[in-house]
Amino acid sequence: MPEIKRCLYHDSSGAKCEQPALDSGLCFWHDPDQDKSGPDIKHKLEQFAHNGGMLRGLQLKRAQLEDIDLVKHGSKQGYDLSGTDLYRARLSGAHLFNVKLCNGSLMKADLRGANLNHADLRGTNLLGLKLEQAAFDHINVGEHLMQEKLAVAADKQGDHTSALDYYQQSEEIYRNLRKTAEHEGLFNISGCFLVKELTMRRKQLPRYCINRLLSKLVEVGCGYGEVPARVIVSSATIIAICALCYFFMGIHFSGEIVRFNLQHSVPQNLIALAECLYYSVVTFTTLGYGDFTPVGLSRLVAALEAFTGSFVIALFVVVFVKKMTR
Repeated sequence: MPEIKRCLYHDSSGAKCEQPALDSGLCFWHDPDQDKSGPDIKHKLEQFAHNGGMLRGLQLKRAQLEDIDLVKHGSKQGYDLSGTDLYRARLSGAHLFNVKLCNGSLMKADLRGANLNHADLRGTNLLGLKLEQAAFDHINVGEHLMQEKLAVAADKQGDHTSALDYYQQSEEIYRNLRKTAEHEGLFNISGCFLVKELTMRRKQLPRYCINRLLSKLVEVGCGYGEVPARVIVSSATIIAICALCYFFMGIHFSGEIVRFNLQHSVPQNLIALAECLYYSVVTFTTLGYGDFTPVGLSRLVAALEAFTGSFVIALFVVVFVKKMTR
């Protein structure tokens, strides 16, 4: 009896497919040249998964998988479809809860109305993905998209044209994810995707231009309006920097100049620093009690701090109300 040849597919972990091989040396599921567009492919794949078949690296381009059930019932871990190619696959209404689809492709796949809750999509190509009315709470797309990593690599190699293209693709993907999250009422997730979307847009700008610098300042200062804590940190940083400026430049109080002095003891200098910090807080919040007044270059610092403080406080109110009203 001739020996049955097994599929030659194996992944990076060393796991091998045990399905019978075709003439290509690969099984039906791992052979990219096999037609999987038939209407019965959904039931075959469900049966293959339930029977413990090797689901990593499947070749399912343009497969008709509407309403497929790939939920691993009774298990805390979902099916592992890492490396699977689902280019233009029709997955509308699919049940993919807790599925692992890392380093694969969902490019231009139709996932409208699908259940992607807790899905792991790190490193997967999500360009052109159709996600209208899809459920994807706790979805994991990783810290960086595949296109982001490619853009960084292209930038390092000096291929700025390719990097720009990859950043544009990343922006499109994040915009798509953000809109879907907003439609589903997942505003915290949509806020994270918005930050990423605007970051990708910033990286498309020339490296040394005022618009890119301003965009970076907005990101650092308030996370593009999505991170109120950053406004607080920025405020504390401005107050501390200005306090140090007053400490070395001096401020006026009761006929004396309060500033750092080498002839004073450490406690005296610490008291002076505390008074400068107090004056910085009062100036930043535009309270202006009048007990301390700036002198010399401190006047310029005080004017800039008061202007910045009024702006940052207004910004905090806007960002905070935006987050709370969601």
